[in-house]
Amino acid sequence: MFTGIVEEIGRVREISFPDGPDADARLTVEGPLASSDAGLGDSIAVDGVCLTVTAVGAGAFTLDVMPESLRRTALGGLTAGSAVNLERAVPAHGRLGGHIVQGHVDGVARLVSRDPGPRWDELAFAAAPALLRYVAEKGSVTVAGVSLTVTAVDDAGFGVSLIPTTLAATTLGALAVGDRVNVEVDVVAKYVERLLGARAGTAS
Repeated sequence: MFTGIVEEIGRVREISFPDGPDADARLTVEGPLASSDAGLGDSIAVDGVCLTVTAVGAGAFTLDVMPESLRRTALGGLTAGSAVNLERAVPAHGRLGGHIVQGHVDGVARLVSRDPGPRWDELAFAAAPALLRYVAEKGSVTVAGVSLTVTAVDDAGFGVSLIPTTLAATTLGALAVGDRVNVEVDVVAKYVERLLGARAGTAS
């Protein structure tokens, strides 16, 4: 489990597709902090996607990305040199600084506008209805692995505000209009829908 509090900005060293572009990918990421105590089988969130460490080197680690992850996320668009948000799995005794994040990306959104303020930026994202049904104003959403509070939502997308720390410590500070980002909605909303649907089916 993760909290959506990014620990460092990593850099893609290499991404390859051993079995072709429609199969899996192998991703090597430079991240001194994330790799400092990483071991084989550990989980690290890369731009919000929970991935398993398959190798560790000096200041870097390697992960396998399954076809399902490539279909649902923006990881397939990474290239050598791309910046990515990194977060190690939270220990059981750790602080839940953001919100409950599984690293199971639900889909991809696109930045449609960026409105800089004196010390903060207002960002608006376009997203599919399948995602937006779980997004609520003042609720939580994970964007590129970053836990954020929703400031607005309508049928076309949602908005967030980025404080100076988020602008400086994550890749969202350099996000440009048109860029695609991974989105994970609040898992609680999905379970509530599932339970209510099951209850309605039983009642009928």
